[in-house]
Parts: sequence; structure tokens; C-alpha cells
Amino acid sequence: MAYVYEMYDFLTATTANYVSTALNVTPQRIMVERGIKNQVVHLGDDGSEERVNLDSKSIFRVSLQWDVLGSTDASKIVNFYHSTAIANGMSRSFRWTHPTDGHTYTARFDSDLRRLEVPGNLFGIGEVTLRILGRAT
Repeated sequence: MAYVYEMYDFLTATTANYVSTALNVTPQRIMVERGIKNQVVHLGDDGSEERVNLDSKSIFRVSLQWDVLGSTDASKIVNFYHSTAIANGMSRSFRWTHPTDGHTYTARFDSDLRRLEVPGNLFGIGEVTLRILGRAT
């Protein structure tokens, strides 16, 4: 069977600002992993192209969404985002456990956080994007 490459294979070890616990609430929608390279394509008037590699490292972003959560899991996500000791919005990194590949990564929020209240003391968290900074040490 052929090896299946993961983000983990293209990242280096990185220590998060917050290391006490990892964000590990499994998303309930399809999780989207986006990988890009830091490259620029310049197009000439004649249709020619010049491609410039600004860095050889891969950049990964992961989108997560939770439709229905109990108050404990919803509070954990909200606390990770808003606590100045953990992520402080989009400014500090933390450990995030990938729900399917079994690895823990160093991540930072790369979007705002929307919490929805559903009748019955249930909550939803709208799409959240994480910037994956590296493998968690």
C-alpha cells in the first residue's frame, strides 16, 4: 500500500506559546486542509510568466466547524480563543490535535470566532481557520 502524505511530513518541530493542554474538540463538518507555497507569479503583457519562490516551506491552514456542541466543548473553544493566557485571539500559538491523522500540531487562530446558541443549552461554532505553524514539540 502506498504511503499517504500528511501535513506532518512537510513541517518542522515548533513549540507553542501555550503548551498546558491541546485543543482537541473533533469537528462535525468536513475538515478542510489547505496547503500553499509562498510563491508569486508575474504575468507579462505578452502572456509570459515569471514564477518566484519566496520560501520553500509549505503553509497549511485548516478549517473546522462544529454544528452542535454541549456547553463544555463550546466553552473550551471559546476559552482557547479569548483567554489572554492561551491564544488571545489570533496572536498566540497553542497545540491542536488533528482528529484523524493522530498528530498534534502547533497552531494559531487565523480567523474570528462565532459562537451560535441553539435551543436546549447547545451551541455551535461557525467555521474557524487555524494556521498550522509546525509539529508540536
